[in-house]
Amino acid sequence: MTEPTISQLRPMPDDWQRALAVVAHPDDLEYGCAAAIAAWTDAGREVSYVLATRGEAGIDTLDPARCGPLREREQRASAAVVGVSEVAFLDHADGVIEYGPALRRDIAAAIRRHRPELVITLNHRDTWGGTAWNTPDHVAVGRATLDAAGDAGNRWIFPELTGQGLQPWDGVRWVAVAGSASPTHAVDATAGLERAVRSLLEHRTYIEALTDEDPETYARTLLTGFAEETGKRFGNRPAVAFEVFPR
Repeated sequence: MTEPTISQLRPMPDDWQRALAVVAHPDDLEYGCAAAIAAWTDAGREVSYVLATRGEAGIDTLDPARCGPLREREQRASAAVVGVSEVAFLDHADGVIEYGPALRRDIAAAIRRHRPELVITLNHRDTWGGTAWNTPDHVAVGRATLDAAGDAGNRWIFPELTGQGLQPWDGVRWVAVAGSASPTHAVDATAGLERAVRSLLEHRTYIEALTDEDPETYARTLLTGFAEETGKRFGNRPAVAFEVFPR
C-alpha cells in the first residue's frame, strides 16, 4: 500500500526587518520558537518581546510576589541568549488574562511603538490539537494579538494612543502563530537549536518546579524532538513551524 504523502511546510517570508513577539508568559517563546528567533537575529533582523504577564502564578511553591521578579530575570536572560535585548511586560494578571479591549489596546500600543512587519504569537485556539487543552491565557493573548495587528493601523480604534505619541502602524504584513496544530510555514532550526536549548535552560527555576528530570536533558530532548518532528515536513531539516496569517 502506498504511504500517505506528508504535506510540506513552506519557508517563512524573509523580506522583513523588524519583528515583535507577543505572548502571555515567560518561557512561552522558549518552548520551540527560540531557534527561529536566533536564526533571525543572526541575519541582522530586529526582534523584540512583549509579555502580557510576569508569570507570577506559574510556580506553586513560590509566592507570586517573589515569583514574578524571578521569572522576569530569567526571561531577560533567556532572550539575551538568542540575541533579543528588548523585553517588555504589560503586567496583566497571570492565569486570569481577559481577552477584550484593554488587552487589545495594550498590544496595539506595543505594535505602534515597535512598528514590526512580522508579529509572532502563540496558539490562540482552545486545544493544541485533539484533546490537549490550551490555557485561557494563551488563547486570550494569541487572539488579541491577531486582532491588535489590525487595531494598530486604525487611528479611530484606541485614539488615545495617538495622543500618547503612538502613531498608527499599518505595516504588519504577517502574524505568525507558533504551536499551532495547523502550521503552514517553517524556519530551519539547525543553526539556532543549540541556543534555543540554552535559552530554555535560563528558565531553570520553572523547569525544576515542573519536572524531576535533569533540566538540560529535559530541554534538549523536548526541543530536539519538536524540531525533528517538524523537519519531517520541511526537507528533513530541524525546523520551527508557524501558522502564518497574511495581512
